[in-house]
Formats: sequence, structure tokens, C-alpha cells
Amino acid sequence: MKDYELLVNILRDQVVPALGCTEPTAVAYAVAKAKEVLGEDITGLEIYVDRNIFKNGKEVGIPGTDKKGILTAAALSMVIGKSEYKLQVLKDVSDESLKSALDIIDRNMIKLNLKKDVKGLYIEVIARKGRNSSRVIIRNSHLNIVMIEKNGTQIFSKDSGNNIADKPSLRDKIREFTIEDFKDFVDNVSYEKIKFIEDGINMNEEIGKTGLKLDLGIGIGHLFNNSSNAEQYAKAITSAASEARMSGYPLPVMSSAGSGNHGLVAILPIAIIGEKMGVKREKIVRSVALSHLVTIYIKSYTGALSPVCGCGVAAGVGASAGLSYLMGGNLAQIKGAIKNMIAGISGMICDGAKIGCSYKLAISVNAALDAAKMANRNIFIPSQDGILDESAEKTIRNLGRISVEGMANTDGVILDVMMKECK
Repeated sequence: MKDYELLVNILRDQVVPALGCTEPTAVAYAVAKAKEVLGEDITGLEIYVDRNIFKNGKEVGIPGTDKKGILTAAALSMVIGKSEYKLQVLKDVSDESLKSALDIIDRNMIKLNLKKDVKGLYIEVIARKGRNSSRVIIRNSHLNIVMIEKNGTQIFSKDSGNNIADKPSLRDKIREFTIEDFKDFVDNVSYEKIKFIEDGINMNEEIGKTGLKLDLGIGIGHLFNNSSNAEQYAKAITSAASEARMSGYPLPVMSSAGSGNHGLVAILPIAIIGEKMGVKREKIVRSVALSHLVTIYIKSYTGALSPVCGCGVAAGVGASAGLSYLMGGNLAQIKGAIKNMIAGISGMICDGAKIGCSYKLAISVNAALDAAKMANRNIFIPSQDGILDESAEKTIRNLGRISVEGMANTDGVILDVMMKECK
């Protein structure tokens, strides 16, 4: 019998609140920890990040401000960041703290560097005050601190080996399971053990409704808004939530697999469609749990950050599975929804976190709904097509291989284009 308690632990680890985009927030978290270890005011800060952290932090709004980017997040963390808040590390932002942070930036106290020779998610922060220094390194996932130093002496290490990036995380243990296991889990797990999933539904609906009410961002959600049409409303509230988040509106979202936007896609379409259909709350929660599990499973193969848009090819696929289950789909139909979605949307690239992600979320919701409805009517894209396989799990592994091996140079080119270095 599979260890389903492990799935509960994975969900609790991977489905957590986040304030703002998780990439600059993860940098802010590392800065807060380095500040606390140093134990005094920082006078100089060096930050090293991988391509994906750099890419996703470049144009995204910082909550509670009208500013963007990693430098703003890092400077704010120097002023008010607390590591105990984790992905809500910047929740104490104020006009006064922003003014202090902008002064830090103006005084060139922070040096941001791109570290090209690392595998996977990487954040390194070195904080200095006189002769004293602290150093914090995060690998693999946004909150996974693997090393802390003070004045050159290591005071914490998660792994003494040299291959930290290759060590399996709690997230990656999800590979021990199958789609059938996930369905069996959501069918039978005690509701009390997954009831916390409901917090994410409430949290993400709040920011989505706020985004619609205040017409935040550039109006994508507002354009789609039609409360009398469940599918249009699901698109509207999901994209509006992303617009609010990407523009820096100070409300948290419930993330999935390390991403707030993933959490919006994994949760909101299922919640909205379920509510409009009059589905019982428990069934909605179980459907969202399935969506999260499939999302996390895919991310264990594509990586925490990748050249492909995880909102589409991870959370969107998770949503298609959850929607199929919500609408009465059996195991074959849930697997079919997963494969339909991958067949249709796997080419979507990630060109950084920004306001335009809101439209990608709307596209992902629309495609997930189509994939689920097709599957529940036994319309399946043939397994011989493209990267598909008879097995949904093998199809997901194929997707991961394309993302990791086939697109190894893609991030560098995307970043070059974003930095306007291509002529």
C-alpha cells in the first residue's frame, strides 16, 4: 500500500501562501535570513541568481509598492524582511520602508549578478558590515536553504556533498506515485487531512474578486468578466487574480509547487466551475487536491523553474485533471485530460514573470476546460501524436525531458532577447 501520508505532507509543503511573485520573494527571504545571521545593519549586499530567478524577477511588481524587480525586493528585505514569514517575507512593507529601500538602491549598496554555471534554482546572498559577513544559499526550491555561513564559518548545511541540486526533495518524492494513486488518494483520504486546501480556494478567490472589482492591471480579467457564464468567469477571475498579483497588489495567494500563478490556475477554475455547478464543497476541495498533486508531479520533472510556462504545462494540466474529476471523470478520462492538455499547450514558453502572464493564465484555464470536457466525452488525442505516450506518466516524463534536455539553451536566448542583447 502506498504511503498516502506522504502525499498529505507533500501537499502541506508545496501548497503555501505567497505574497508577490515567488522569485523576487525568494531572494528577499534569503536576504532576510542573511541579515538575521549577520546580526547588524547591512552596508553591502551581493546577490547571485540563476537565469530563471533573474528572468522571473525582472519585470514583476513588488507587493505594496509601485516598483518592480529583485533589487526592490532585496532592499525592502534589508529594511523590513523577516525570514519567519517565508513567502510573505515582505508583508510589513510601508511607505516609510519603501523610501528607505529606494535610498539603499540609490546608494548602490546591492550588487545583483547572474550566475550562469549552475543547475536549477539558485540564490546566493552575501551580506557585509565592516569585517563581518554572512552568506546564505538556496537551491532547488524557493525556501530550501542549503547552506549558511557567518564570517566564513559554516553554521548550517543541509548536505555536505557537492551535488545538492541532484538530491531528491520532498517534492520529488511524488514520483513514487502514479495518477491512479492520486485519484485513489483524493477518493479516500480523510477530508480533515486535506481540508486546509480550502484556505487556498478562499484566498485565491479573494484576490481574483478584488482584481475584478478594482480593475487592476491592464484589464484582461475585466474583459472576460461574465458572471452568468461559468467558463468565462473562471477565466476572468483567474486572470484578474494574476493581474493583481503581478502588479504588486498586497494580497497573498495560495501557491502550488512554488508558484503563486500556478496556484491560481490549479485552484480557481475548479473552484469557480464547481460553485457554478452546485457541487458540494468537499468534492471541490478533493478536485483541487488532485489538481495540486498533478501540478507538483509535473514540476518534479520539468524543474521548479523552466523554459516552459508552468502555468500552462504544469498547473494547467493539473487543472484539467481536477476539472475532469470534478465533472465525474473516471481514471481513464482523467488521464486523457492530462494527455489532451499536454498535446495542446506544451509549446508555451516562459519569458519571465510580468503582467502579461495574466493572459497566459486565461489561455491555460480555457485549454484545461476544453481538455477535461473532451476527455469526459471520451475524446482523446491519439497516443501516437507527438510527445504523447499510452501512459500519462510517461507523457509527463517526455514533457520533462523536452523542458530539461531539449530546451537547455532556450532560457539563455529568452534572457538575451529580454535584455535586448540580440541584434
